[in-house]
Amino acid sequence: MIEELTTILEPTPLPDFVETRYVKDLTERAMGYIKAGFPVHFRGASGTGKTTLALHVASKIGRPVVMIHGDEEFTTSNLVGGEYGYRLRKVIDRFVSRVLKVEEDMVKRWVDNRLTVACKYGFTLIYDEFTRSRPEANNILLSILQERIMDLPFGRGGEETYLKVDPNFTALFTSNPEEYAGVHRSQDALRDRMITMDLDDFDEETEVAIVRAKSGFPLKEAEKIVKVVRVLRESGACEFAPTVRGAIMIAKSLRVVNGHVKGSSGIFQQVCQDILSSETSRIGSKSNQAKVRELVKKFAKQYC
Repeated sequence: MIEELTTILEPTPLPDFVETRYVKDLTERAMGYIKAGFPVHFRGASGTGKTTLALHVASKIGRPVVMIHGDEEFTTSNLVGGEYGYRLRKVIDRFVSRVLKVEEDMVKRWVDNRLTVACKYGFTLIYDEFTRSRPEANNILLSILQERIMDLPFGRGGEETYLKVDPNFTALFTSNPEEYAGVHRSQDALRDRMITMDLDDFDEETEVAIVRAKSGFPLKEAEKIVKVVRVLRESGACEFAPTVRGAIMIAKSLRVVNGHVKGSSGIFQQVCQDILSSETSRIGSKSNQAKVRELVKKFAKQYC
């Protein structure tokens, strides 16, 4: 019986998922490495589709999915398992009819956490933003990925000190670049055990398809929104380059306010300026925001 503290996800296709030539190529490459027996690591900046791609690949694998989100406070027990509460055992002895003998004892109750469950039952593990966990918490992964053996904690009970990882177990990892806030440098030994695929911004065809799928906008309108975002990205004028998320936000917001994708529209310009100036400035620099707003206004008129 799978421990009740672990949530198992069904590997179903994602709604509104866009599979262009660019995405198909990434998927096929990842599936090839997985079939060869290697875990895959999707690394890239925010907005490059790492987690969505990992979920998509997991749906292609077809096994139940266990998902872990990296956390600074994680220890190895958060991955493997620990003692949660107590189990009460009560034995009533009526062997002698006139004598009632009752024995009670209470023992700590061990519950396997998600990594152990995935290894034991051969599920697909998605370890999202794994470098946000401290490196020492992830040391348990070294023998799992290389020798396919999991070292079991003493407190788990039982005679076995090792768990043989199920042959169907597959691991998918995602991470941001090391310069991102809250990201730890991964151990070289762990990174050496996985195949890293560096993701960049989507190509224009994929970004347009994503905006259309998420917003319901017609092709021409989606193309214009994506064009503004891409030209701003390529201008090099931003502290942080805008991603396809900015284009999705613009499209969805315009639908709510019944706005039109026209460079002369004050509503369109305002929505683009609010969203793109906030997305491209992480420290709240007024000078940068003013510069971005002027560029957005210029590109909106030029391309829309």
